[in-house]
Amino acid sequence: GTLTCRLLIADVTAAGTLHELRSERRILKLGEGVDARKVLNPAAMDRVLACLKDWRTVIDSYRVDGAAVVATSAVRDATNRARFQDRVKHETGFDVEVISGKEEARRTMLGIRTGLSETVGDVLAVDIGGGSTELILDRAGHLPSVSSMDLGVVRLTERVLLHDPPTTEEIRFAREWIAKETQAASAALPRRAGARFVGTAGTITSLSAMAQQLPSYQPARIHNYRLTLDRVLDLERQLLALTNAERIGMPGLEKNREGVIAAGAVMLRTIMETLGEKECLVSDMGLREGVLIDLASRLLPRSSM
Repeated sequence: GTLTCRLLIADVTAAGTLHELRSERRILKLGEGVDARKVLNPAAMDRVLACLKDWRTVIDSYRVDGAAVVATSAVRDATNRARFQDRVKHETGFDVEVISGKEEARRTMLGIRTGLSETVGDVLAVDIGGGSTELILDRAGHLPSVSSMDLGVVRLTERVLLHDPPTTEEIRFAREWIAKETQAASAALPRRAGARFVGTAGTITSLSAMAQQLPSYQPARIHNYRLTLDRVLDLERQLLALTNAERIGMPGLEKNREGVIAAGAVMLRTIMETLGEKECLVSDMGLREGVLIDLASRLLPRSSM
C-alpha cells in the first residue's frame, strides 16, 4: 500500500473461510512523495524490498501452495512502477500485480464479507487508503458497485495539511475537498437505502483502537466495533490540537502513523457527515484477506487448499 505493507498467511477453505497462521504489518511509506513527483523514491523502494526479503523467508517456511503480491495506489500512480516490479522480481522472486481501484475494491469486499455476520444484508463500505479511497456498495443479487476517489491520508497530508499541527484554513480546505469527492463518488453509486456502513483498512482500525484506548492492537476488540460519528469527532478534535510528536504514544495509535492519523480522522468524519452516517461498523478484514480468498479460488481446482 501507499503507507503500509501487510503480510497474511492462512489456510483457506473451499467455502472461503480463512484460518490465520501468521499476520504482520509494517508502516514503510512506499508512496512518500508520489503525489507530487509521480515516482517511487529509491529509499522507499529499499525499505519495501528489505521487508519483502524478510517475508519471503517467512512464507517459504510455511511451504505455501501459492502466494500473491499486490500493489495499490502509489505504485499505480508512479511512472517508475516497472522499475519497482523488476527489482521485486529480481531480488525476492515475487511477481507484483498492480491492481486497479475497481479490482482493489472487489477484493476488499471479498475480505469484508468473510468477516461479517450472515445477518448483515446490503453493505456500503469505505476503504480509506494512503493514496486513494473507495466506496463499495454490495447488494444481494447484484455485482458490487465501486466508486474510487483519488484521495487518501498520505495524499491529503502531503498536499493540504502542511503545517504541524494543521492550520484552520488547511482543515477547512481539506473538508471541502473530501466532501466534494465523497459527493461525486456517492452519486456514481446506485441507491443505497438501508445499506450497513462498514469501514476497513488502517485508518479506521486505528481510530477504533484509539476510541477504545487499547494498549496494543487487538483484532478481536477492533473487528465489528461500532465507531460512532460523535467518537470520531472527539478523536479528530484531540488529534488536530497536537503535533506529530505529541501524538506519539497515544493509546491505540500505531507507531509511525502519527503523521497521517489526523488526516484520517478528518477524512472519516467528513465522509460520514457527507453520507449522513452516524455509525461505522469496523472491519479488521479487507483487501489482504480478499487477495487470499481470490488466490485460493484460482488454486482450488489444482490443490487441496
